[in-house]
Amino acid sequence: MSVSEADIAFARELFAPLPAISTRKMMGGLCLYSEGTIFALLYSDGQIYLKAKGDFVAEIEGLGGTRWTYTRKDGKVTGMPYWSLPDQFLDDPSEASALAARALEHL
Repeated sequence: MSVSEADIAFARELFAPLPAISTRKMMGGLCLYSEGTIFALLYSDGQIYLKAKGDFVAEIEGLGGTRWTYTRKDGKVTGMPYWSLPDQFLDDPSEASALAARALEHL
């Protein structure tokens, strides 16, 4: 399943306040970049994940973000450095972009 054009438009609009937004389709999803730095993923089900490192991990978890994990063929669960965008940020581009800017500060 691939990411829909409507979901791509939504993500671009949500993060429009960030500088130099660009995207790249990848493995059925979409990578979002600000000034050439990847800061988020849009999964094919419409879920947005922010990249988190350092102190930002605790911040996004405290806001309700959950880590993206997947199960390998051998049954091992692997965590990726991406956390779901908490629901309260989905309706406000200024708040979503401010959170993404904090994520970018730690990358």
